[in-house]
Amino acid sequence: MLGTREPEIYGKQTLDDIIAECKKEAKKLKLEIVSKQSNNESEIVEWIQQARGKFSGIIINAAAFTHTSVAIMDALLAVDIPIIEVHLSNIFQRENFRHHSYVSSAAKGLICGFGGKGYILALDAMSDLV
Repeated sequence: MLGTREPEIYGKQTLDDIIAECKKEAKKLKLEIVSKQSNNESEIVEWIQQARGKFSGIIINAAAFTHTSVAIMDALLAVDIPIIEVHLSNIFQRENFRHHSYVSSAAKGLICGFGGKGYILALDAMSDLV
């Protein structure tokens, strides 16, 4: 799972809480996950590029980079594995500029508005894709 930092606390869940829940769910689904977080666009692009041939899929929350990063979109399009886009908040209930996603151009699907539960939903979907 890749992501930039949306607010560290969403409701009462911290990022560490979400990762712990995802690890439990992944184990049930017989998936192995690696969680990475960065606010550095170039680091995210490098991680995506390194995923090719190493991972079976990517669940990504690109936060604000979702709406601005052609570089992340290009890396996702090139990696040739299933991509699922996740956002804690419903981006379509937010400012108009957040309604466009470069990540969606590469994603098999989008899950938004369910807080940390969105990552659990994405893991379930990813288990069907890989």
